[in-house]
Amino acid sequence: MANTTTLSPAMAAARAQREQVTDSELYSRNILGPVFFTLSDLRVDGTAGDPLYPDFVAPKQSPHIVAEDEEVIASVKIAFNKSPLSALLMCLETKITMNFHFEGQGNIADEVDQAIAIYTQKDVFNYTVQLPGTARKWNMDPGLYVVSATAEVGPAQNKCSQFILGYGYIAEVLLQVYPSV
Repeated sequence: MANTTTLSPAMAAARAQREQVTDSELYSRNILGPVFFTLSDLRVDGTAGDPLYPDFVAPKQSPHIVAEDEEVIASVKIAFNKSPLSALLMCLETKITMNFHFEGQGNIADEVDQAIAIYTQKDVFNYTVQLPGTARKWNMDPGLYVVSATAEVGPAQNKCSQFILGYGYIAEVLLQVYPSV
């Protein structure tokens, strides 16, 4: 006869659960599912087109080397998972504040922070947050900058929502600003 006092780990875990009253019980510790988001595609692009011949040095102008008065668009994508709780947060018009950080390298360029906020929409789980402006408007001196962004998700447009629900961080884009002529 086999020894039945030694149980497998799965059987031991099953016996450790609380006793059921009926055969049809189900206990859930996570009814709405987890909420998470990812940040991707951090970009800082100048909007000037290619200079006309014979002034261009290369066939394509770098969008990461901009004049201080050139229109620039800083952007990042934020994507939420699709769970019932995520859907609820999207429907509640949750605030997403994207803080763009321009960390000056060297002794001339300073650190500059710029923020923009958007609100989630029902059944939309993917967003691109864009901050338009110029280096001059953002008080950035000519120089080299390392760009990063932090996201603050929350609160929602609801009297019961008072807290930041989550933070995110993405980094490592370079931007060079040169004086306008």
